[in-house]
Amino acid sequence: MSIQHKDIAAIRQDYVLGNLSESDVDHDPIHQFKKWFDEAIHSEVIEPNAMVLSTVSPQHLPSSRIVLLKDISEGGLVFFTNYESRKGEDMKDNPHAALLFFWPELQRQIRIEGIIELVNESDSDEYFQSRPKGSRIGALASPQSREIPNRNFLESRVEELLDQYTGDEIIPRPAHWGGYILKPIYFEFWQGRASRLHDRIVYKKVSDSWKITRLAP
Repeated sequence: MSIQHKDIAAIRQDYVLGNLSESDVDHDPIHQFKKWFDEAIHSEVIEPNAMVLSTVSPQHLPSSRIVLLKDISEGGLVFFTNYESRKGEDMKDNPHAALLFFWPELQRQIRIEGIIELVNESDSDEYFQSRPKGSRIGALASPQSREIPNRNFLESRVEELLDQYTGDEIIPRPAHWGGYILKPIYFEFWQGRASRLHDRIVYKKVSDSWKITRLAP
């Protein structure tokens, strides 16, 4: 039985777990992000480093997918993927991208917008070798975002590579795989509040400093 529209419209939850004011937040959004991220970890949020990455194609078509945050630095937020994937092609053509974290357990969101750059090759090499062997084999085997004939095509390629690298602990990082850093120019910290009157505190990059403002919900 298909769900009725009226049932979807009735799904709602009031947000009463917290509040956020301008006086509460750090003057540096990266520090504020780390604070909330630590709270998400300590609150046992499921996969707190899962984030929506949104990109725009050369045809101006937006697309979104979940990726995993792998590092936080003063320069920005780092993730790794296939350079030849749809998102990789998008970011090559248009280096502007957006990230979204949603932690329903805390009734919080963080929106981040910024400029994408490649991380250096040594950092990509180091992270690649830190991954489980199966994940490294998978990165070699999968022509990410390309059409394949069937599941067997992928599994056969994995078996070939497992045979090739039997007993090897070091697997060369493929040239088409590595890291990106999103260097932020915009943050929004969103705390759910009752009656949909949510707190929205925004940081905008102005020259070398951050301007902090509040948005209406």
